[in-house]
Amino acid sequence: MITSNQNAKVKLVRALLGRAKERREENAFVAEGVRLVEEAVNSNWEFLFTLYSDELNERGISLIEKLENKNIEIEKVESGLLGSLSETETSQGILAVLKFTELPITNPLNFILIPDQIRDPGNLGTLLRTAAATGVQAVLLPPETTDAFAPKVVRSGMGAHFRLPIHSMTWDEIKEQTKGKQICLADMEGKSCWETDLRQPLALIVGREADGAGEEARKLATQKISIPMAGNVESLNAGVAGSVLMFEVVRQRNHK
Repeated sequence: MITSNQNAKVKLVRALLGRAKERREENAFVAEGVRLVEEAVNSNWEFLFTLYSDELNERGISLIEKLENKNIEIEKVESGLLGSLSETETSQGILAVLKFTELPITNPLNFILIPDQIRDPGNLGTLLRTAAATGVQAVLLPPETTDAFAPKVVRSGMGAHFRLPIHSMTWDEIKEQTKGKQICLADMEGKSCWETDLRQPLALIVGREADGAGEEARKLATQKISIPMAGNVESLNAGVAGSVLMFEVVRQRNHK
């Protein structure tokens, strides 16, 4: 059993939870909690190792057995020590260090999400979770968007990371991927999404709510779309606005 703060695995987990630079250098990230680790296993994601404690519930114990059957490295950690690593108020007693992998982008693409300059991890996680739910085929992350594999984004994504191709790209690379497509920018000044044809292949750009999308995103967009709102509501947060628009794409495409 691991009981020391100085243990190499414990130190690595702390580093990966704390800094994007460490995640890039180690080519790894952390998934915490029973559901996320289950999602990783079910997706056949590559594990580096798993840490667990006595805090595990029955579902967690079954998960440990599943990990053992797959020959994934597992180590027990003293409960208080694992709890000190946890990013949540109450640790579920399990976390996994996973290899960073970009799922391949398969063409032809007809539904792309571009979260531009989204800094709030919760908003980005919500966008990723909705993207997975609405059949988005690729998420392209421009410079200045927060790290999609940061702990809070991974938690908010609720397993989306294991199903979605999520790729960090330069704007030139994004232009190449979106060539020939309708590129819709979420903007208060835009045309109502209800009156815009979203059935053709498209990329949806969602910018942060404070300043909206950046200059590069605005140059790339072929049109602006908005969400009709009642009363004097100024705006929705990026996670909610992007989710509404992604489901509007689905609604239109499924409409008989």
